[in-house]
Amino acid sequence: MISFNYETNFELTNEAQYEEWIADVIESEDKTEGEINYIFCDDAYLLEKNIEFLDHDTLTDIISFDYTMGNLISGDIFISIERVKENAVEYNVLFEEELRRVMAHGVLHYCGYKDKTEEDEQIMRVKEEEKMKLFHVEQ
Repeated sequence: MISFNYETNFELTNEAQYEEWIADVIESEDKTEGEINYIFCDDAYLLEKNIEFLDHDTLTDIISFDYTMGNLISGDIFISIERVKENAVEYNVLFEEELRRVMAHGVLHYCGYKDKTEEDEQIMRVKEEEKMKLFHVEQ
């Protein structure tokens, strides 16, 4: 089950579409959907989590807590909408595109992809692009 929670003044416009997309991302990696919670928040909220749980006193766009067991993908993904908006401007992409990148990024971690080395980061970027193409906009 994929759920969306809001700790800031932001809401996805079509939750069902995002839910279907994330399910497709998981299936495309031959994994099984467990419980995935997306928590959309602001910088202050995510900074508090970063300090409390990871002892990092820095701003970030995403923190994920992985509860995956085997192929059953589960976890909590906290996303700072403020960071995503700033990153979209910095990378000259639409907010929605950057948001999907970050959303996919969290799930890809649960599927076993890392981003600590340059090589791993390159693989992660390729996977993010691949998974973003699975998102279909209704016309």
